[in-house]
Amino acid sequence: MTLRITEEIGEFLPQPVDAAAAELIVLELYRQHRISEGKAAELLQEDREDFIRRAAAVGIPYFDLTPDELKEEIESTTFLNS
Repeated sequence: MTLRITEEIGEFLPQPVDAAAAELIVLELYRQHRISEGKAAELLQEDREDFIRRAAAVGIPYFDLTPDELKEEIESTTFLNS
């Protein structure tokens, strides 16, 4: 696959183009719930906690549940129901 990035665009990137593109792709896959935070961290070769912070810094929440999903999660947690 070939991706063409003009020099002008590259001037705005804080890192090499290939690293910036990989980061954006991984963050988007994570945002879409197509990969876990563990897999995303692995792909970017960083600690899981660092990836979670990186995602949060660009507005991708760690907990992304609908109200119904949250209710189901709370109801299924045994230590809360004891």
